[in-house]
Amino acid sequence: MVRKHQPDIIINDRLQIDQDIKTPEQYQPREWLKVNGKPVVWEACQTFSGSWGYHRDEESWKSVDMLVQMLIDTVSKGGNMLLNVGPTARGEFDDRALERLKGIGTWMKRHGRSIYGCTQAPDEYICPRDCRYTYNPKTKTLYLHVFAWPFKHLFLDGMADKVEYAQLLNDASEIIMKKTDNNGLVLNLPVKKPNVTVPVIELFLK
Repeated sequence: MVRKHQPDIIINDRLQIDQDIKTPEQYQPREWLKVNGKPVVWEACQTFSGSWGYHRDEESWKSVDMLVQMLIDTVSKGGNMLLNVGPTARGEFDDRALERLKGIGTWMKRHGRSIYGCTQAPDEYICPRDCRYTYNPKTKTLYLHVFAWPFKHLFLDGMADKVEYAQLLNDASEIIMKKTDNNGLVLNLPVKKPNVTVPVIELFLK
């Protein structure tokens, strides 16, 4: 009946029947969700803590680092992330929620373009360990999110002739690159991790 009156409506699968959008809840899929082997539209449904509503004594709150990494992980697999926050009985967000919202906002201020308009990177780009790629198909820009900051060097396999320029997204400082003998690329990183939740390297492709 709904589709009869609104043919262009988008419906998720929360009614436990197959619809337009898949909505995995409280877990992160390992890859882009597929149905019959084909990628589908999906949205990760997550909470700040273990409860969908406000719970005074609930203590399993996710950190800002974890929430930002979950957002990146979702986009890197072609999905959208829904993040629920429940108000108190006074209609306010408590300090735990406000702290995390502020932290996410601070990171997004400098790194938003690695999220907005981005999706999973093409298969030809092999992501280094402890990292995630996101990709903007309009600008043809690749974003490398570094979850675990390495010592001095980050190796990109098969990328020697694919990257024109690299920079840290938080301050737009250049990352010096060097080709390897096996068609790889080495990024020369500062020893100290940038003072951001998750550093992002913007790779301008040729």
